[in-house]
Amino acid sequence: MKRSAVIEIEPELAACIETKAKQEYHRTLRELLKKGEDDRLKDRLETLRLFLEGTDLKGLREKYEVYLTQGKRVRFHIYLDGGIPEYEMKVL
Repeated sequence: MKRSAVIEIEPELAACIETKAKQEYHRTLRELLKKGEDDRLKDRLETLRLFLEGTDLKGLREKYEVYLTQGKRVRFHIYLDGGIPEYEMKVL
């Protein structure tokens, strides 16, 4: 199966994964509108859209917030695997 490019997002207590993913979605959309045809940006935009629409963001937040409250950093790698949104969570 084809795996898309990986998008890195690092949530904070002040900005959850959903907020950060939406910000990245809008930033990517603005860049795509400026540049026009760009397959890399289209892939990125689609990955973010599917992640936002198809992920239990509340459940995901519950998984990582415990680490943030302990002062640790959490980083997500978001990608599509065969058209399905997937992610890897790393605690730093």
